[in-house]
Amino acid sequence: MALFIGALLSVFLYVFYSLNWSFILVFTLICYLFSFVLIQMRTEKFIYKRVKKIYDDLTLLESASINKVSITTDMRALTKEIDKYARDKKLEIETLKDRERYRKEFLGNVSHELKTPLFTIQGYILTLLDGAIDDKNIRKKYLERANKGVERLSYIAKELDMITKLEAGNLSLNIEEFDIVELVNTVFEMFEMRALKKNITLTFYRDYNQPILVRADKERIQQVLTNLIVNSIKYGKDKGTTEVSIENLTPHKVIVRVTDNGEGIEKKHIPRLFERFFRVDKTGNRKVGGSGLGLSIVKHIIEAHGEKIYIESEFGVGSEFSFTLEKAI
Repeated sequence: MALFIGALLSVFLYVFYSLNWSFILVFTLICYLFSFVLIQMRTEKFIYKRVKKIYDDLTLLESASINKVSITTDMRALTKEIDKYARDKKLEIETLKDRERYRKEFLGNVSHELKTPLFTIQGYILTLLDGAIDDKNIRKKYLERANKGVERLSYIAKELDMITKLEAGNLSLNIEEFDIVELVNTVFEMFEMRALKKNITLTFYRDYNQPILVRADKERIQQVLTNLIVNSIKYGKDKGTTEVSIENLTPHKVIVRVTDNGEGIEKKHIPRLFERFFRVDKTGNRKVGGSGLGLSIVKHIIEAHGEKIYIESEFGVGSEFSFTLEKAI
């Protein structure tokens, strides 16, 4: 448009005023520049107003990070920005939906876990209050059963408290050097009788004649090994095997593997296996015991050490849980 106006003025001046070409060219150039600047400014202002309205309508300016970004009138840049923010908002919405689903499942699971022992305790106490307290034998038996229910409630509360501290990063770790082979042997001895009841053999992959020193919180790693070995016994097959191997992963890391030939886990359940209260058995069967928090605590303890935990499982064949630890050099 500016070029058209400049050319039109040059023709007009030449035809009607017969001015020399040098004056016409200078005047035309000035006219062109003035027209260009004026049109450019007005157009940018026109576009800016509408672009700003788009920003406002998308409520992008509410974000502190967006406030620092200047509003551009470049349509290509604007389109990229809007696409980026739209993807971010979509991801945020999906994350919020997942959290809401997780929250509902978590509350439902907590309610279920607490409801069973509470109702059990209440039932025994009401029975005693209805007159059974006068019978010495019944009184003792019901009080012992009620006490077991209280112990289960206490256990669940303790594990919930621990996992909350782990997630918040408030659980301090006592890092020390210790022999991981000796620690595994200690855990084997703790659960030897439980394994014998199911004819399950607790063993090492090979003989470890020399100590393998690692740097970690010994008490927490014992808790990790306890959870993994107890789970392998719970879900192991009769006359099965739970095997532990400790191998060098890198010059500064070892990997500890706990392998069994038990039930195994279907692939669709593996991504959620470390969630609080998640159970593969959807019937809610509690015969095998436990709070449903064990694997979640295991994951948080390992991650609190800055390490990784892995799982490989084939349904009907068995499972392998493995985690890394820092070597003591």
